[in-house]
Amino acid sequence: MKPFRNITAGFLVSFVGSLPLSYLNIVGVEVFSKFGMNPLVSYLVGVVIVQTIVVYCTVIFANQLVGNKKLMKGIDFFAVFFLLLLAYLFYAHSNQTVEEHNYLEGYVRYSPFLIGMILCALNFLQIPFWIAWNLHLMNANHISLHFKLKYHYIFGTLLGTFFGMLGAIVVLDSLSQTTFLFSKYIMPIGIPLFFVVLAFFQTFKVYKKYIR
Repeated sequence: MKPFRNITAGFLVSFVGSLPLSYLNIVGVEVFSKFGMNPLVSYLVGVVIVQTIVVYCTVIFANQLVGNKKLMKGIDFFAVFFLLLLAYLFYAHSNQTVEEHNYLEGYVRYSPFLIGMILCALNFLQIPFWIAWNLHLMNANHISLHFKLKYHYIFGTLLGTFFGMLGAIVVLDSLSQTTFLFSKYIMPIGIPLFFVVLAFFQTFKVYKKYIR
């Protein structure tokens, strides 16, 4: 019963966490729309491998990571600049022509797997996300991470991330092909604005936590 409960809890947390709009999903849409399902699966496998390592480390070192205030502070400050950089990059490329918009093509052609790994490794916000969830689920007795049980939980997170991102990417790709507003307004305006708003909230969080 405990293995099944661990798998279910890990799956639900990672599945729901993979659905919101994020740069990993947005890049995944571009990979899928231009190169098809096989490169997308390779991309997602790269993402999942790095996330599995992150989840494993946060399971093993959750209490130590929470206690490392310098590390958590660095992650919080870095997140502001990272989100603003993403906003700029998506805005800068949104008005390019189809011929000019192939900045990803050369990389994906060789290794979408590596792109998934690198982009996921740059997602430092997943560290506090998984620390918080792991501690909450353990304290609420929703999961047990003793011995081999932690591997069932990690396996559930792996499945949840893969299928959550896959579903979100396919839906976003269908919207981009059928909705004029998506390519006309959401991609050049909405997505950069989305990251700017996230950066604003992250800045407010940093201000409350470290400055005020």
